Amino acid sequence: MPATLLQKRRYDLADDRFVDVSIWKLPAPLPGSAHPFKYRLALVIEGACVLRYDNEAGKGDHKHLGESEVSYRFTSLDRLVDDFWADVSRL
Repeated sequence: MPATLLQKRRYDLADDRFVDVSIWKLPAPLPGSAHPFKYRLALVIEGACVLRYDNEAGKGDHKHLGESEVSYRFTSLDRLVDDFWADVSRL
């Protein structure tokens, strides 16, 4: 079974910033993740990605804030999206 795209959307927030959200359901979890989702949620300001939540194979769930990378505890898609937008509102 191939990956199923659940959401792919761009949100224009202002002339110089946007959010890009991509979420897929996979047939099996990626190495390092305990859930069957692949995701990338990014805030781009003036052409630079300043915030990104993603899960790369082998790295598991994490988020990037500027140059920093920290682990993220995934509990659900709804919580992931809520946490991301909460971080966006603080920037």
